[in-house]
Amino acid sequence: MAPRRQSNLDAAQTAAATQFNRQSDRYGRSHILADTSDVKEALKAVPAPHGARALDVATGGGHTALCLARRGWRVTAGDISQRMLDNAGTLLREEGFELETALFPAEKIPFADATFGLVAARVAPHHFSSPERFVAEAARVLAPGGHFLLIDGSVPDADPETEEWLHRVETWRDPSHGRFLSRASWEELVSRHGLHLVSSALFRKKQPDLHWYFETAATPAENRERVRAAVSEAPEGVRRALRLGVEEGKIVWWWPMLRLIARK
Repeated sequence: MAPRRQSNLDAAQTAAATQFNRQSDRYGRSHILADTSDVKEALKAVPAPHGARALDVATGGGHTALCLARRGWRVTAGDISQRMLDNAGTLLREEGFELETALFPAEKIPFADATFGLVAARVAPHHFSSPERFVAEAARVLAPGGHFLLIDGSVPDADPETEEWLHRVETWRDPSHGRFLSRASWEELVSRHGLHLVSSALFRKKQPDLHWYFETAATPAENRERVRAAVSEAPEGVRRALRLGVEEGKIVWWWPMLRLIARK
């Protein structure tokens, strides 16, 4: 079945919808994001009142939605890709949970003000056309006292060399990539839109195989060569920041990740 088409998407949103409809089947149970220990760690201090509603924005394969459902949330999953939503629904049904789904871009959430006790977005905001509009929408649909959870790739503060290198390489690897924001940038965004920072921290997540990432994103052959050349020629500062290396013949690196919780 062909995916449903959405009208009024901007260029970045259209690229994301196309990419993730095409690649949706690569985000199954064996995907690296199926390990939701980062979500569990972030939500240790966030209660899940019985029956409270949570919105998982850009749910992808549904791994975060499943984690939230297991914690007692009544979950709505949103995504710009209908095929991703279909797969997420299947995953949760197989685990015994109901999942409401909605097709929408992160910058235009189709729910009323103060609807959710939790809004989450995990390893997706670097694809969004406007992180600021997304945060504004997340703040709008959060109920007073509700929490905002963001987990995404990031860049070290005050390290423009690494930021630019990552942006260039990720754009080659995945045409739907937007930009990684620094911890300071995300903190400023949530504050600007009336959310009170509870915690934010960078952690490292090992990316064990560049070839696997190429396959996940269906990276064209010429861009794979560009990425490999960039890796081989990476400046020493980038190598240190990302711990770029080779293990058992595979290119590996440690992705800086931001885990942020804010409260309305």
